[in-house]
Amino acid sequence: MSVDVEKLAKELDTFDLVIEGDSMKEKLVELCITYRLKEDEIVYEWVAFSQTRNIPLTMENLDIFEHQILSKRPAKACPAAKKHHHRAPIQDLNTLEELLQAEEEEENLLDSYSTPGRAASQKRALTTPENRLSKKGSNARSPRLLFSPASFSPSATPSQKYASRTNRGEVVASFGAVRGAAWRGSGGRSTSVQLLTAPEDSITKPFKYMFQKPYDIREVLNYKIEALSLSLTDRHHIEDFRPVAIPAQESVTFLGQVACDSNGKLNAKSVMLQGDLEHSVGMQVPVDLSELKEYSLFPGQVVALEGINSTGRCITASLLHEAVPLPFYIPTTELKEEEEEVGLEGLEPQMVVVACGPYTTSDSFTFDPMMDLIDAINRDQPGVCILLGPFVDCKHEQIEKCQLTLQFQDVFKQCMKGIVEGTRGSGSHLVFVPSLRDVHHDFVYPQPPFRCYEPAKEDKGRVHFVSDPCTLDINGVVIGVTSTDVLMHMSAEEINSSQGGSDRFSRILKHILTQRSYYPLYPPAEEMNIDYECFQTYAQLPVTPDVLIVPSELRYFVKDVLGCICINPGRLTKGQVGGSYGRLFVQRQRSGESPRRTPCLAAQVLKI
Repeated sequence: MSVDVEKLAKELDTFDLVIEGDSMKEKLVELCITYRLKEDEIVYEWVAFSQTRNIPLTMENLDIFEHQILSKRPAKACPAAKKHHHRAPIQDLNTLEELLQAEEEEENLLDSYSTPGRAASQKRALTTPENRLSKKGSNARSPRLLFSPASFSPSATPSQKYASRTNRGEVVASFGAVRGAAWRGSGGRSTSVQLLTAPEDSITKPFKYMFQKPYDIREVLNYKIEALSLSLTDRHHIEDFRPVAIPAQESVTFLGQVACDSNGKLNAKSVMLQGDLEHSVGMQVPVDLSELKEYSLFPGQVVALEGINSTGRCITASLLHEAVPLPFYIPTTELKEEEEEVGLEGLEPQMVVVACGPYTTSDSFTFDPMMDLIDAINRDQPGVCILLGPFVDCKHEQIEKCQLTLQFQDVFKQCMKGIVEGTRGSGSHLVFVPSLRDVHHDFVYPQPPFRCYEPAKEDKGRVHFVSDPCTLDINGVVIGVTSTDVLMHMSAEEINSSQGGSDRFSRILKHILTQRSYYPLYPPAEEMNIDYECFQTYAQLPVTPDVLIVPSELRYFVKDVLGCICINPGRLTKGQVGGSYGRLFVQRQRSGESPRRTPCLAAQVLKI
């Protein structure tokens, strides 16, 4: 291998690097030949190495560079050696079929040189990554045969810990009336599932992201403050807001958004109030909370504070005003007329099943938990099944180690096919909500619906792909859904002070309802990629939902918060063991009836 010294010097000169002396020149040529690197390749390697350590180009540093970087590089094999040291790549479904066909042709050729009896006895049975059945037999397959996990992973051994669980079907949280053995729906015969908001106010297809500017983010945050200021002034009878940075010797009211004075976690000594553009030109002022007896704050929360600011540099808060939730959904005139026509048929209770992924255990890619859920759906026949991602979890061990033999989208399609065809007999409506942990889908919040699977014609009426987050209308009952772990994110940032016992989950859920957003935290968690232009349009609560579904890694629960039934069904699997899912009965209240009662008649969280 020849090395052009002039070209090497020219590449170094691009980065203002100079070869000093013949010894350094010879050393660089030696490294190129030894490790089979081109002139530009070794320069790029050196620049990356030196920039991270801030070291000059010297003979001593070249020795360190060779020892730490070049010696650990996989050696480039020469053409003659490639035949002996080439590692077989991971095959996909198409290449596997080609290899199997070539292998069969080789065996047929060998059979022509042997006796018929011996050839028949020695011929190996061929296996394919998936069992191809004729169309005639495909409709009669068991749901457990639809997943064919052997086509996803070289290791399709079921999880032993999951198979040996002893608490199957155990109810771990409940709300409302005790129904006993009456947890059975009527399928989807009298069920209507649709988005509450109009199509133009909902995400129904992919959108372009990564084009937002800091100015646009500021405008969205300021709009949120202005929108909530109207409810604050009406609820607490506030006449006017004072600028946060103007001295005030008497008690006045300040409007703004809670922020932290550093990049660390919020605490009682680091609270800042960032004012809006109209009154405070976006300025920030520290807040002294020592005189507040009770408070619950998190970054991004819009509040009104009463207090004094004697120097203009610190607000001493004496009273905290929080926003109020939106009103509940009121049926439209068309719905009332339809109700009069159909009578009580549209008011019958509807059973809803809620489950959140992952749907496989962490040590196996067999869909045993999903199969058990399908069995429960076929047994109970709910009207609606709300299934939240991840379906192909980016945190799964075999995905992180690149051990799958199929593309991620192909695994997802096979999973969708198993769920849709496996529940066809129940007639239940299926609502699929994506997750930021779905490795094959757009990694942005709000998240558009799944688009890579097309259900069969007979299933299109009962299969619904929606965005994260979304607000559903199920026979007049409003259900808010998000697969993002907002409880975990806000729990890590919220601070509170309370004289009596205070429930953390209830506080956070109250914040979600009063801030009128599915994700009110700002700045968001590191794992969140938020497009704020779409966030302002599609991630806000249009009304206070009757039921709010907020799955989380935290402990499952069912709670009544401000008249909204909030449920965390947990995740279907927890590592190598089984998790939980939820089910509830909802029934729309007849229009005109008062006072309002919750449409959620009963709810349970139970082990899979």
